[in-house]
Amino acid sequence: MSIEFPGLPYASDALEPHVSASTLGFHHGKHHKAYVDKLNAAIAGTTYEELPLDRIIVKAHGAADTGIYNNAAQSWNHTFLWHSMSPEGGGAPAGPLADAIDARFGDLDGFRDAFRKAALGQFGSGWAWLVRSGEGLDIVSTGNADSPVISGLFPLVTLDVWEHAYYLDYQNKRDAYVDAFLEHLINWDFAARNFEAADAL
Repeated sequence: MSIEFPGLPYASDALEPHVSASTLGFHHGKHHKAYVDKLNAAIAGTTYEELPLDRIIVKAHGAADTGIYNNAAQSWNHTFLWHSMSPEGGGAPAGPLADAIDARFGDLDGFRDAFRKAALGQFGSGWAWLVRSGEGLDIVSTGNADSPVISGLFPLVTLDVWEHAYYLDYQNKRDAYVDAFLEHLINWDFAARNFEAADAL
C-alpha cells in the first residue's frame, strides 16, 4: 500500500488574494508531493508499507527513523493545512468551539493574539497549531516536520510558517501572512468538526 497524494479541497486560485495560485502550485504540487513521493520510496518493502499515515508517524518517531518520520509528518501536516484554510474562512467560530475559545483565551481577539505570537515566535521553519487536549484548548508551535499528534494532542487547525508557504506572496513579512490567515482564511467549520470529533475519543 502506498500513501496517496491528495488533491486540494478547492481550486488553486480559490484563496487569492491572500494565498496566490502560484504559491499553492509550488507548495502543494512541489513541496507536498515531494514529501509523499519520498515517503513512498522509503517505506516500500518495509513494515511501514501497510500502515496508515498517522500510524507511520507514531511508529517512525518512536523508532527514530528520522527520514520516514519527517516525510510522513510533513505529508500529514500539509494535508491538514489545506483543510485548515477555506475560501469562505475567517470570521468567528460558533457553538461549543466558540465557548471553549472564550473560556481558554478570554475572547476571539485573545485567541488571535496567542496564535499570532506562536506563529511569529517559531524560529525558522515550523507550524502553529490550535489543539485540544484533556485539559481543553491550547496553542502550540512545532519545529520543522513535528506534529502535535506525537504528543497525544488533537489538532484543530494549523498554519505552516515555513518560508515556502508564504515567501512568493509576502516575502519576509510573516506577520502579514499570519494576519491574512486569521482574518480571511482560517476554517472554523473544519476546526469545529475536529473539536467535536475529539469528544468521541
